[in-house]
Amino acid sequence: MTTICVARKGGQVAIAADALVTFGDTRLAHGYEANDKLFRIGDSWVGMAGTTAHFPVLRRALGTLPADELKLGSRDEVFDTFLKLHPKLKEHFFLNTKEDDADPYESSQFTILIANARGIFGVYSYREVFEFDRFWAIGSGRAFALGAMQASFERARTARELVETGVRAGCEFDKNSAGPVRAHTMKLKG
Repeated sequence: MTTICVARKGGQVAIAADALVTFGDTRLAHGYEANDKLFRIGDSWVGMAGTTAHFPVLRRALGTLPADELKLGSRDEVFDTFLKLHPKLKEHFFLNTKEDDADPYESSQFTILIANARGIFGVYSYREVFEFDRFWAIGSGRAFALGAMQASFERARTARELVETGVRAGCEFDKNSAGPVRAHTMKLKG
């Protein structure tokens, strides 16, 4: 599990994540596993919550999309990119899309946050895409992170300060999140 946060503030966009890997009752804290939950795709930073198996799959799958199919600068572009990605995940990476027979669509089985100079976006398992105006968090520590970011939004000077506050709250109170906090910041366009 994890705590990943994105924010927009003061002309900046920022994304941050904790560094703990867990599976079952095993914790691989910083120093045991070279885990980075944030990765760069083009001019965007991407963070993902979910099974560790998703990380190499999503990095590789997104990296193989042609430039004209890999666009993450608006809500519609993010949706189109993940719509094109879904059949590739099934065919080349053997994604198991089954969750429940009553589900309206096949699941991609992940939750993602994207930060770039055009904004902050969230992608959920049925390819629902959200564009956030201020901040958001995903992962098992999200409730702690959202509370901390809400409480500190007015006094935080930068987006980076805000996301680091959120991830630190997740690390403090969520048993499946731990430091160090890794963060990336970009200037917001427009």
